[in-house]
Amino acid sequence: MSLPLLVCATPIGNLGDVTLRVLAALREADAVLCEDTRRTQVLLDRYEIRARALVSVHRHNEARRVRELMPRLAAGETQALVSDAGLPGVNDPGSRLVEAAIAAGVEVTVLPGASAVETALVASGLSSAQYRFLGYLPRRAAELQALWEEAQTWPYAAVGFESPRRLSASLTALARADPDRQVAVCRELTKRYEEVTRGTAAELAARFPETVKGEVTIVIGRPADRAVTLDDAVVAVRELVAAGAARRASADVVARLVGASRNDLYRASLAPPD
Repeated sequence: MSLPLLVCATPIGNLGDVTLRVLAALREADAVLCEDTRRTQVLLDRYEIRARALVSVHRHNEARRVRELMPRLAAGETQALVSDAGLPGVNDPGSRLVEAAIAAGVEVTVLPGASAVETALVASGLSSAQYRFLGYLPRRAAELQALWEEAQTWPYAAVGFESPRRLSASLTALARADPDRQVAVCRELTKRYEEVTRGTAAELAARFPETVKGEVTIVIGRPADRAVTLDDAVVAVRELVAAGAARRASADVVARLVGASRNDLYRASLAPPD
């Protein structure tokens, strides 16, 4: 391969999910840059690949490795960047090297593949046209509670990673903030003991009261559409009247929008607000 930096997605669990392009990159690169060389070696052994060189690039040494690797990339050496699972740079080391390569005019090519985020989103049954990726959920209780309260205003699903040790606390906090929110806990995706558990936040908080095993991805569905009450409709009529609209016309418009009685809205809007 003649492209200096190849950013390679690796399987999130099942080693059979690697792509042919990634395997070719691992075979032909001058160096394979690994989050953990031991984890990458398992994948290489599975496909009988003898890498020319394995170089560790993890969160503790990434800044130093960027300084060491950039001259080699600039000279045209092909390097394949991988993380332990998924795509480097997305909640994994690699983004610093990619940014440095782009800034230096070094060609960067991404070889896509398995994604825990999108796999969980589809498996949850809660996917929508838009979603928000949360990364790893906050560890501090106050920050987590604030996140769940904010999530009540999002008109889309959200996906986040969580430690199996903190899953129970995160679900309990969500259940306090929004007990009826639809949630899916996706554990050990693509592996032998894959498990997707779906239900409300309250149900799953009760289902997972203790530490679980394996890697966990949480999907939070869109908030349920709030039913419009008669009080809401009356407030809307009063606001239109306050803006200068005729009361009867306002009651007629709002009634058609919410499916209420025009006369009931008109009479209720005449009463003094509580």
